[in-house]
Amino acid sequence: MSISEVDYIFKVLIIGDSSVGKSNILLRFSDNTFQETFLPTIGVDFKIKNLAVYNKNVKLNIWDTAGQERFKTITSAYYKGSHGVIIVYDITDKEGFNNVSSWINEAKKHAGPNVARILVGNKCDLQEERKVAWQEGKDFADREGMQFFECSAKAKINIMEIFEALAKKMYEHLPETERKDEMDDLNLRKRSKDDSKKKCC
Repeated sequence: MSISEVDYIFKVLIIGDSSVGKSNILLRFSDNTFQETFLPTIGVDFKIKNLAVYNKNVKLNIWDTAGQERFKTITSAYYKGSHGVIIVYDITDKEGFNNVSSWINEAKKHAGPNVARILVGNKCDLQEERKVAWQEGKDFADREGMQFFECSAKAKINIMEIFEALAKKMYEHLPETERKDEMDDLNLRKRSKDDSKKKCC
């Protein structure tokens, strides 16, 4: 897909505590790969992936951020201009889930209150080690007005669905004047009205 064929470019951030699997979620989505060995992200990593939503070609510029506290001053700058945020926790780590609220506050502070947000519980293949119930994650997301998924980067569960859902939410959050389908409909109605005026004269 060339640049001229892209209808929209959206900036996406993946945030959450260190070791929750943010990088593997991105790698599975962008390259269909998985890293068994944990390598912490230093600062930020970046991938590009194209999707089709609502019959529009969308380019996602996805930033994978470091979860360590010492990198927060670095990564805060990357929130600027973001259209969507994926907040990730590990279902086997209660502490990571408890920290979700602070990540939501970070996103609201730096990306704005209207940024599209999705909550994701990763590593759902590790059912025997689960510390956070599905319903607990869903209830939290509902209270925050967020869409919720559990996924597994390792087992390839719900990865594509997360990014498709976010792409749709980001498109829906666009001002009406920026939605090309609405602009096309507006122009079509205007042309039809002009044509009707010509016919009646």
